[in-house]
Amino acid sequence: MKKADIESIPIIKTFDLKDEKDAYTAAEEMVQIGFYKEKKGFKVLMPKESKRTAKRIGYIVTTSVTTGLRKAGQERDIWYGTYHHDKEHYAIVLASSKVVQELGL
Repeated sequence: MKKADIESIPIIKTFDLKDEKDAYTAAEEMVQIGFYKEKKGFKVLMPKESKRTAKRIGYIVTTSVTTGLRKAGQERDIWYGTYHHDKEHYAIVLASSKVVQELGL
């Protein structure tokens, strides 16, 4: 999927994360807000200054969201796409797979 397609997904909330601790908090908040109430997703911005930190943040967010949804008894069919957001950030967009299909992406 192209960057333009990923960016066309409507966003409920954007999280600008600096470190791994922020990633856990963001994932918990995403699970609390929910992926199925609205036809929108979440965007996570990660710093490019350290590729290793960005990879860790991405891993923590994706696994923590899946784990949180399982514990909450919610469906875990989550789609995510990663891309270069700008000079200073990588980004992940997370959304329900059904939302992505409904948008025709």
